Amino acid sequence: MRALLIGVVVLGVAATAAAWKWNPALFGAQPAVAQAPPAPRLIPVEVAKAVKKDTPVLIEALGTVTPIASVAIKPRIDSEITGVHFADGARVKQGDVLLTLDGRSLEAPKAQLEGAERDMRRYTELVAKNATPVTNLDNAKTQAAVFAAAQMADEAILKNLQVQLSYATIKAPISGRISAASVKVGNFVRSADLTPIATIIQTAPVYVTFPTPQIALPTLRDAMAEGLPTVEAIIPGDSKRALGRVAMVDNTVDSATGMVSVRATMPNENEVLWPGTLVNVQLNLRQEQAVIVPAAAMQTGQRGSYVFVIKDGVAAVVPVKIARTLGKETVLESGLEGGEQVVVDGHLQLVDGSKVVIRTAKAGS
Repeated sequence: MRALLIGVVVLGVAATAAAWKWNPALFGAQPAVAQAPPAPRLIPVEVAKAVKKDTPVLIEALGTVTPIASVAIKPRIDSEITGVHFADGARVKQGDVLLTLDGRSLEAPKAQLEGAERDMRRYTELVAKNATPVTNLDNAKTQAAVFAAAQMADEAILKNLQVQLSYATIKAPISGRISAASVKVGNFVRSADLTPIATIIQTAPVYVTFPTPQIALPTLRDAMAEGLPTVEAIIPGDSKRALGRVAMVDNTVDSATGMVSVRATMPNENEVLWPGTLVNVQLNLRQEQAVIVPAAAMQTGQRGSYVFVIKDGVAAVVPVKIARTLGKETVLESGLEGGEQVVVDGHLQLVDGSKVVIRTAKAGS
């Protein structure tokens, strides 16, 4: 009996298996469906356009602002200061009175001569009116003659005293900014003093001096012959700029550095540049047509510099040659013609032939 039951069960299983084989749908099974390959992933990137336009040929350097003129104010006579007529650090003009010195000791010889001459004239009038003895007139004449003889005998000294008397008033020899006074009213100063009373530095115009590589010297000289080169001085950490022109190129090249010193004259009417300041200098030699891309687009590989150019939604590697960098822009010597879309963000996921989608630049980028 038991063997019979086992046989029935085996026959049932076999029948079920045969039915599933010939009609799987009876048991809820679905036939296999072919799967489509996944679509390629689009890489989001930001792009900018390569632009062909007139660009400056620049030489960048670090320069120093120096005054064209600087004058130390010193006394030319030994005397006491009776007046200081300027504020420390003020702007002064040529001819402004800066200081006055006590000149009374220099006026004594002149005053003595003038007094004797007055006495002689007065006594001459009195004698003519019989109002005074002739003796007084003779004495006055004698005194006047003594002083006149002294003046004639020492005329050079008297003239020198008059010149020295003019030194009692000290005027500004140039226009510019004056330093703080080292002495005040009441101080006694001497012409032999080593420390000046003050110093005036011309602030407009000023010089900016900077080094230039000798390889650029022929181009610079050609540009100077045509009157083209301009200089822009940029104060570090400030947006203010000053413009000027090349005034001189030194007559020798430093053999140790291969650099030649160049000096530019800057009008500096608004005193943007301060003597002694270090500034970033841009020497503009000429303008030329070139293709410019954002510096963020530049990439460097084993074969040199390149950019990713987007065309029909596909990124392609394009080798380029860099001419120079202008701030946040790169000037290309070759590689692009202008008008191409170059990737400026999203490079890390790109390879040659990647499919891309262009996204909007982030605010502030």
